[in-house]
Amino acid sequence: MNESKDIKIGTEKDTVSDELKFNFIPEKYGIGVEEITVEEIKTEVKQLEKRANEANESKGLFLVKTANRWIKEAKARPIPRMLFSEFWYEGELCILFSDTNLGKSILAVQIGNSITRNEQIKGFKMEAPGQPVLYFDFELSDKQFEARYSINYEQQYTWNENFYRAEINPEEADYKEHGFKTFEQFLYASMEHSITETQAKILIIDNITYLKDETEKAKSALPLMKYLQGLKKKFGLSILALAHTPKRDLSKPISRNDLQGSKMLINFCDSAFAIGENSRDKNIRYLKQIKARNTEIIYDTENVCTCQITKPDNFLMFEFLGFGKERDHLKQISESEKTELENNIKELLQTEPTLTAYAVAKKLCSDETNFNSFKVKVSRIMNKISNTSNTSNNVTNVTNVTNVKK
Repeated sequence: MNESKDIKIGTEKDTVSDELKFNFIPEKYGIGVEEITVEEIKTEVKQLEKRANEANESKGLFLVKTANRWIKEAKARPIPRMLFSEFWYEGELCILFSDTNLGKSILAVQIGNSITRNEQIKGFKMEAPGQPVLYFDFELSDKQFEARYSINYEQQYTWNENFYRAEINPEEADYKEHGFKTFEQFLYASMEHSITETQAKILIIDNITYLKDETEKAKSALPLMKYLQGLKKKFGLSILALAHTPKRDLSKPISRNDLQGSKMLINFCDSAFAIGENSRDKNIRYLKQIKARNTEIIYDTENVCTCQITKPDNFLMFEFLGFGKERDHLKQISESEKTELENNIKELLQTEPTLTAYAVAKKLCSDETNFNSFKVKVSRIMNKISNTSNTSNNVTNVTNVTNVKK
């Protein structure tokens, strides 16, 4: 075959330009010259064109293409399907967050179970087919896990064989023995090995804090989110990562600012939703959408999903009750209660003006289970008192200056 000449296949539009450096060698593929078909040559031409385009589009760190080309290539890929209603779609890195002991793990396991069984959770939609799920459990021991999915450690729930649960093996925790410089490197490598072995496309991480210390700090949260986004793209995953919300005021609606390390975690995830607690019934929960890219925000403060935690037989789960407004779940504080608390804080500060918000909250809080939210409230009132005091002092100073001038 003469490489310097154009090769014509049927019509002019099938001409292969010298610029593509067509170099199809039949012997390389174990076939004789007489066995080459038109379709094989066309396939080779398309591969060469693709490689040439990729070479032209690669600009160091970036791939640069026209908007039309991006759209054309995107059209060839499947449309993301719902994994858990509009809260979480295929191909997304989604964050589920709440305060401690509100049921993040319970809901995450329930979602994973529904995906492996290809069964919708009542009240929620799922469009994706059944597929393997890999659940990294950094919270519960195997016995604690059994307790949730059995009846007094008997009549255990039978899982689909595509539901994989992983926990740290303490006998293999010495990263140096495995040739790694840090535990973090060993952890990430082990996660990737588990993904490859199970061939899972759904990844649930419980809890994201275990992957990186101090996720509330940008310097820790940013590398973690970049790693998870890279992991998602490398293996074609859908990831659900669980996270905490510290120091939340239960009288206020849930927002992205409630997520520990909110700025970096929220900025670099694809979607996020939260679990809230009903202030009057401790078994009632509500789900609220915080961020979405594949859909509009549907489950906002005016349309939250109300659920209760229940255990029919041997499976601890969220049971859908209906839709409602977030304000119906929030703690209602009367004006008289606000005034009383503010007066109590003022009295304390008069006797001990150097007290911090934490110290004041410790002295006044009557319910330790709500200490964090109470401390936030105290801090807000102390800031208000401080600002009022500063304003008053400024007015006094201005008055004194005016009087002197007179």
